[in-house]
Order: sequence, then C-alpha cells, then structure tokens
Amino acid sequence: MASRVDDDQDTENRGSMWVLDQKLDQPMDEEAGRLRNMYREKKFSVLLLLRLAFQSLGVVFGDLGTSPLYVFYNTFPGTIDDPEDVIGALSLIIYSLTLVPLLKYVIVVCKANDNGQGGTFALYSLLCRHAKVKIIPNQHRTDEELTTYSRSTFREQSYAAKTKRWLEERPFRKTALLLLVLVGTCMVIGDGILTPAISVLSAVGGIKVRGPSMNPDVVILVAAVILVGLFSMQHYGTDKVGWLFAPIVLLWFLLIGGIGIYNIWKYDSKVLKAFSPVYIYRYFRRNGKDGWTSLGGIMLSITGTEALFADLAHFPVLAVQIAFVLVVFPCLLLAYSGQAAYLMQNHDHVNDAFYRSIPVSIYWPVFLVATAAAIVASQATISATFSIIKQALAHGCFPRVKVVHTSKNFLGQIYVPDINWILMVLCIAVTAGFKNQNQIGNAYGTAVVVVMLVTTLLMTLIMILVWRCHWILVVIFTGLSLVVELTYFSAVLFKVDQGGWVPLVIAAAFLVIMFVWHYGTVKRYEFEMHSKVSMAWILGLGPSLGLVRVPGIGLVYTELASGVPHIFSHFITNLPAIHSVVVFVCVKYLPVYTVPEEERFLVKRIGPKNFHMFRCVARYGYKDLHKKDDDFEKKLFDNLFMFVRLEAMMEGCSDSDEYSIYAQQTEQSREGLLNNNGHTTSSSVDLTFSSVDSIVPVKSPIHVNNNTVGSSGQVSSHTEVDELEFLNSCRDAGVVHILGNTVVRARRESRFYKKIAVDYIYAFLRKICRENSVIFNVPHESLLNVGQIFFV
Repeated sequence: MASRVDDDQDTENRGSMWVLDQKLDQPMDEEAGRLRNMYREKKFSVLLLLRLAFQSLGVVFGDLGTSPLYVFYNTFPGTIDDPEDVIGALSLIIYSLTLVPLLKYVIVVCKANDNGQGGTFALYSLLCRHAKVKIIPNQHRTDEELTTYSRSTFREQSYAAKTKRWLEERPFRKTALLLLVLVGTCMVIGDGILTPAISVLSAVGGIKVRGPSMNPDVVILVAAVILVGLFSMQHYGTDKVGWLFAPIVLLWFLLIGGIGIYNIWKYDSKVLKAFSPVYIYRYFRRNGKDGWTSLGGIMLSITGTEALFADLAHFPVLAVQIAFVLVVFPCLLLAYSGQAAYLMQNHDHVNDAFYRSIPVSIYWPVFLVATAAAIVASQATISATFSIIKQALAHGCFPRVKVVHTSKNFLGQIYVPDINWILMVLCIAVTAGFKNQNQIGNAYGTAVVVVMLVTTLLMTLIMILVWRCHWILVVIFTGLSLVVELTYFSAVLFKVDQGGWVPLVIAAAFLVIMFVWHYGTVKRYEFEMHSKVSMAWILGLGPSLGLVRVPGIGLVYTELASGVPHIFSHFITNLPAIHSVVVFVCVKYLPVYTVPEEERFLVKRIGPKNFHMFRCVARYGYKDLHKKDDDFEKKLFDNLFMFVRLEAMMEGCSDSDEYSIYAQQTEQSREGLLNNNGHTTSSSVDLTFSSVDSIVPVKSPIHVNNNTVGSSGQVSSHTEVDELEFLNSCRDAGVVHILGNTVVRARRESRFYKKIAVDYIYAFLRKICRENSVIFNVPHESLLNVGQIFFV
C-alpha cells in the first residue's frame, strides 16, 4: 500500500492520478496503434504543414495582403514629379517588407508565442511567468505545477536574474510595464476599427474607376452597407465560413502577383532597380521633408504585420513561415513592382494606381476578388480584437462583457457582442466622416507603428528573461527594430492633424477604461486581503454568537485564493447562521493560455473536519471561457467529493505523513488554526494547499450531531455518518450562491482625479458590466448578494 501511495504522489505532482491509471489500463495493441499513427503523422508532416500553410493564408495574411490597394495613393497624395521617386518609394517598400514582416516578425517575434498564442497580452503572460510583475498577487506555488505553466530558472548572477530583480523591485516598474501592454492593446483595438474602414473603402473605390461620373457618396454608402453586413455576421463565427477564406486570399495573391509580372513586362522593367538601396538615399536627398513625411504612406505596406502575430493561435509557426516565404512575400513584391512600373508611365493615375493597372479584360473579376479579400482582411482583424479583449478581461484589465464561443473545434474563435457593435459604429463613423483614404491611412499608420514599438520593447524583455539571449543579440534586435520603427513614428507625427489623431483618441478612451477598471480591481483585491478573517476568529464561533448550521451548502465566492474573506464575517454577523457545508470558491485567471480540465480545480479543507468548510480554487487561462453549457456547480462538487475520497485514502495509509510533503506550504496558503492554548492543531486540520487538482480528494467518515458547532470547536455526535453521504444530503437540501456586491468609493480627502476615476468612471463601468452571477450561470432563486462599501 505504501508503494501505491508513493506512485500516487509522483502522479499528482504531474497532474491527475486517475489520468495515469487510464493510460496504464490501455491494451498493448492500442499503444502500438498509437505509435504507428505517430509514425504516419511524421511521414506525412510535410503535406500537413503545406495544408496548414494554405489555411493560414485566409486567417493570418489577409490584412497584409490588401495593402497594395492603398499604399501608393497614400505615399503620393498629389502627383508624381520625378519618375525616379517611384523607384525610391518602391525601394522603401521592398526593404520595409524585408526588415519588418520577414526578419522581425516571421523569423523572430512569431517564435515568442505563448503556446501558439500571439499578441501583446501573450507576451505579457510569458513575462508574468518568468518574473513577478503581475500586479494582482493571487498566484500560488501550486499554479507553477500546471502542465501549461512553462518557465525557466536563472543563475543568480546572470543578466536575466538582474533584469528580473530590477523589474520586481518597485511597483512603479510593474505598473509601467502594464501600461505599455495596455497602450499596445488599445492600438490593436484601433486597428480593428481602421482596417475594415480603409480596406473596404479602398476595394469598393474601384467602382469609380469604371464609372468616373458616379457620385462619391455612392461609394461611401456601398462601403457602409458592406461593413454593416460584415459586423452583423460576426455572431456566426469564422468557423462557419472560414473554409472560403484561404482560397479567396490565395486567389488574391496569385492575381496581384500575376498582374504585377504583366505590368513589369508591359510598362517598365527598370523598376527592378529598386532592389538597390541606393535609390532610398537618392529619394530622401531629392525630396527632403516631403520624402520623410511620405514614409507614413510607405508604412502602410507593412500594416497587418501585428495582426499576423495576434492571429497565430491555430497554426504552427513553421506553417506561417512557409506561407509567407513561398506565397505572400514574393506576390507582394511583384504587386508593388507592377504598380510602380505602371506609374512610371502614368504619373497622373496615382490616386487609383491599383485598379488602373489592372488589364481591362479581367477588371471586374479582380474587383470582386479584391472586395472579398478586403472583407476577409477585416474579419481577421475583428477576430484579433475579440481575442485581445478576452485576454485583457482575463488579466483584470477590462470590464466583464459577454464572450461567446463560435466554434466547438477552435478554442480561440470567440464573439464579443458589445465590442462588435461598438467597433461597427466607430468604423462606419470613420468611413463616412473622412470619406478619404488618405486621412484614414494616416490614422491607420499611427496605430500600427505604436503597436510595433510596444512589441519591440516587450520582445527585448522576452529575449532577456525567457530566451536568455546574449546581450549582443538583444542589442542588435532592439537597435535595428527601433531605428526602423522610430523613423516611421517620426513621419506619422507630421500627420497627426491629418487623421492621425483618430487612433490616439480611440486608444486614450479605451486606455482610461482599462486602467481605471484594473485599478478598481486591484484595490478591491487589496481590501479583501487586508480585511480577511483570521482562523482563530472562525474557531471561536459558537453559542455565544447564537450561530446555527442550517441544512444545505453555501458557496461563498471570493477573489482570495487563501484566507477567509471579509464577506463571510459580514454575512454571519448580520445573519448568525451558516449552512451545514461552506465552500469558499475562488475563480482566478493565470498567465497561461489554458488550464487543462483535469487540472482546473484545487480543493482544501479549512478548519477542523467537523466544521465542514472547504476552499475550492478554479483556475483558468486567458483563452478559457465560462460557457453556459458548462455545469460549473456540478464540476465543483465532483472535485470536492473526489478530494474527500483521496483524503480518506491517504489517512488510511501508514505513511500518510508523506501527504504533506508535496502539498506546498507558503505564507499565503498557510493559515494558523490555534486551539485555546495557542498551539497549532495540526492533527485535525490540514494547513496546506493541496497540490492535486480538481481530481484530488480527501477524507474518511466523521462524527456529526445536528450540525451544531460547539464552543470547543468539536462536534459531539451520537451517530456516525459517512462524510460523502453527509455532503450529498446537504447538496440535496439545497445550494446557495453567496456573492459579494462590493461598492468602491474614493475617500473624502482623495484628489479630484481619483474621485472622478473611482466614484464616476469605475462606478459606471461596474453598473453596466456583466454580473458574476451571470458569468457563473447562477440560478436567480439560489443567489444571495451581500453588499459592502469600502473606501480607497
């Protein structure tokens, strides 16, 4: 029996005990079949990669691929005075595509994904696992044992260890890092507004080329109708129509690449001289400040690169790299070169360079494909916006909004109704307000370059803390990236008054919302931490307070992963009765993309067994979601009962003391339960946070009498009742969900901006956001809200 316990302990350190047993019970021929399948998978891995590379075209590269629609128009908003300017602009486009999407993102940044997840918050999650930079300190050592919680250790005197200590030293640095991430996130949201506007408007603009007498307002109206249709279909999810995306985008790339070859052959093959960087120098020398400000238009050739990283979720990095190198990169180079060749002989057509360079015989088919590709590009950006909102929500940086899974097969495909309609209104407002691709392009460029700068700064920390690169490599990557991106940033600053202010205003509004919400969340958590109840007070409950135990189970929701929340004392002080069984439920998000279902719950007993008090911590990753079809309550009780069984099994073993070896003891999880003499009663109380997940269990029969707690903290009993039967009977008697309804107010002596942030903005957001009871799918008749007011 002792050997069996040791085996269980080893298994629990890796995850779930019963999962291992299932594997051991598999027949040998089944295992052999699995090995054969693995061999076949390796054998056909090349075909699998090519298929995934093809599928990635429709999700990852749509935004980047539609840039040829509007780049030259935004680079030369007037006319072209010197044909060599076209070659200079083309040279800038070629090297921008090479340095940023190819070298920086596809080769380097994409490898910094968090188990396949990309975007600014994915990078932030990586940093949170390697350094204690998360502002809400609700993590526990047992969280690091998750199979998805990958991290590395540092040598004490290494550069990475010094950087880690520097980040952790002062709260200001943690806040600055979070602000940096929030700025990048807000700019991605701005990108989700501007991409559909400029892509659809540029694509639909092809109508004017074949109908020059058409009223420009008709183009705006058609674009607005398409945008309304696009946003109205979001609730169906990309999984329903996703099979169309890849063929459309592949056809688009082949068309623009083929048209580019045709134009180079027909008009002027001299544009191929642009591969020489000498023409970049001549371009700036000849045009001076005007050439510098034109970089705002050149930069649009690399828009969509950040979406490329944010949309990594369902494709291996190698598949994305293959698609970019074999299809996207060469086709884009050919497309821009072909437009440049056309402009060498048609200087006055720069406003509609893309459509005018199309051969007349295939004009309308290309127009239809361009419009479809613009819709696909917009879809990818909108989906990326939903994803990053969900990540911000999980990190406590966004008000609780409704999140809907649109696919049973893909965890990352979600729909956020509130954000969808906000994006639609803002997108149509931008389209109808500007009526001009040039000003929308200026705004678009501002949003993109800020996101790229944020990514560069985060990547610097990733290279030091996660990859532990040599400092020379870090300096080279950071230096080259900043030189290119700051150059573009200086150019877009000249166009802030020409449309560039739009993403700044949008980002500022979302930044205020996100930061104020996070500030209120942190203050609420700190209040719960500082006002939590001591176990000595819990043990002292008795007849002197008139406390009685009523039939049923009370689920007390709290943000604390350790300790008894103040809401509990507030409740029983005003209503001196508690349920026969009390479970403190903590739902927390960890800096991982997902928590496996079998590792989701941690269960622990609080106080003596006759108190029947437990804590259950439900852990989620930033990609996980509470779905209404999930029976959260059922899973919670399944894990609670399993915990009780394991506890009973461990106590029945002769070497049961070993159980406490792998149950981590930390200051946060250790709760001193003192008896009347001031000594710890370790014989009847489990002081540790169980390292076993929801599939972990605990204890044997106990003695109960009328469920009334005596003043000595012991339950007198005349009848022996199995604890599992007791729990089941209490569950049958009824389950009540007790939620805290905390009101946060600024102190009277607080500064005016704090009063505005807390008393008005945060209070308003709390009022309009979703209630926790809705998120947990709590039945209204079983809900009990306990109100509290505290001042910050």
